[in-house]
This record gives sequence, structure tokens and C-alpha cells, in this order.
Amino acid sequence: MKTIYAYLTFNGNCREAMIFYKKCLGGELSFQTIGESPLSETMPVKMKNCILHGVLTSKAFVLMGSDMVSESGLLKGNAVSLVLNCTGEKEIRALYKKLSQGGEQTYPLENTFWNALFGGLTDKYGNTWMLNYNRENNPSHHA
Repeated sequence: MKTIYAYLTFNGNCREAMIFYKKCLGGELSFQTIGESPLSETMPVKMKNCILHGVLTSKAFVLMGSDMVSESGLLKGNAVSLVLNCTGEKEIRALYKKLSQGGEQTYPLENTFWNALFGGLTDKYGNTWMLNYNRENNPSHHA
């Protein structure tokens, strides 16, 4: 196995959310709409502009998304979180601030017993994020 990617499901606002994540995290963003796919013939006209598959790619991550919701509807919960392992204190603080805009800071950034700066949030699209910066290379450094 090479890697695991995060795949997020939205209900009509995938494009907006993925553009928000690009502003926060950087990377290259691409979309395929339902109207641009073979599914176009079998889907309602109102769904033609919905996102079949979106991909945000950088050297550090791949984040995928879609507006294709199952028959049961979109069920947001806290069973899955997206984890960002950050490379520095400046980076983790900036990402935490950006990702939590319009959302909820559920666990403020703080120093932990495992020698990391750690925090959690739920973004404005209802997705849960955990941000972690391990300080092991510089244990004397404190926030």
C-alpha cells in the first residue's frame, strides 16, 4: 500500500469548500463536473454543475471531494478527522487560523505532554481537523 487519501463528500458546495481548502493549504486544484462526465445523461439537469470529483494536490497531501451524496443523504459526524502534521509553529498557527474561519475552534492550540503543539477544529463545512507539530527536534522551544 502506498498511501491513504482523504475523500470528502459535500451536498452541492464541493467547489466552494475545495477552493477554501486551496486558499488555506495551497496546492493545485482540479474539478470534473457531472455535466462533463458520462453520468450527465442519467442525472437531473440541476446537478450538471455539481462536482463529480475534485482533487487538491500538493507535495504534502492529496484531498479529494465530491457532491455525489448517497441515497441516505449527507451525514456529518465526528468519526473521521483530517490530520495535518505541520513542520513548524508558524505554519500550524497560520493553518489553524485559516481553517477555523467561519467554523469552530474545538480544541485550542496548546503544548501537549507528547512534546507537540496540538489543536482541533471543525471547519465551516462541518469537517473535523486535527493539527499537530511535533517539537522533538527542539524540545526547549515553547509557545
